[in-house]
Amino acid sequence: MAKYTAADIKALRESSGAGMMDVKRALDEADGDHGKATEILRVKGLKGVTKREGRSATNGLVAARAGDGVGTLVEVNCETDFVAKGAKFIALAEKVLAQAVAVGATNADELLASDLDGTTVKEMLDDANATIGEKIEVRRVARLEASYVVSYLHKTSPDLPAQIGVLMATEGGNEVTARDIAMHVAAFSPSVLFRDQIDADTVANERRVAEATAREEGKPEAAMPKIIEGRLNGFFKENVLLEQPFAKDAKKTVAKVLQESGATAKGFVRFRVGS
Repeated sequence: MAKYTAADIKALRESSGAGMMDVKRALDEADGDHGKATEILRVKGLKGVTKREGRSATNGLVAARAGDGVGTLVEVNCETDFVAKGAKFIALAEKVLAQAVAVGATNADELLASDLDGTTVKEMLDDANATIGEKIEVRRVARLEASYVVSYLHKTSPDLPAQIGVLMATEGGNEVTARDIAMHVAAFSPSVLFRDQIDADTVANERRVAEATAREEGKPEAAMPKIIEGRLNGFFKENVLLEQPFAKDAKKTVAKVLQESGATAKGFVRFRVGS
């Protein structure tokens, strides 16, 4: 008969982040010993790291830190929402974020290769992968510098950690305005800061679609140029941050809000877990 209780199962799940069946099997093999069961989970997990490399890690969280004109944003992924909301995974993500800040990482490869207490971040993640039993990876890292860099994190579900993260960088103005714009970015998901940052082929295709749609609708030839430009401007308003109607006052564009506060947008980054 197994020498462990439901409380032992819960304790091992919380300390390891592993799934229910993996925890039960480890406790069975360890005859109920928590320490031995933890080691069993780790050893068996390490054997499965390579097998998990091809699996999809589309859950997880975003974490950010900003201050003194510098902001860092990371996306750390796992396979299930159960792991994503676990204390061990959240603590791991915070450790990854702290390391990204410490080394000034600007991309995932740079962060993964960095040294952390005598091991690389990649090796640390592999070890966590082994214990938890899921593929864990750092998908994206971003870093911005400006007079003001603020971060904003948004939960799409109350029982999950933040799934959307934004960094907003501005020169001039104030931190309040920068944060308002960051919240706007989280809600309206612009793709670029300026319209000339959109690929020319994409713009040309949107123009073709606008013309084809107008002709299909039987619009008069004389009005065609104006209709096409109007629809193309609508495309820009959806995708260009500075041209979007501001979330808190749709009568103003984001560019107008920045202008009124004496600020200039220098850049932004928006991560949504799994997208």
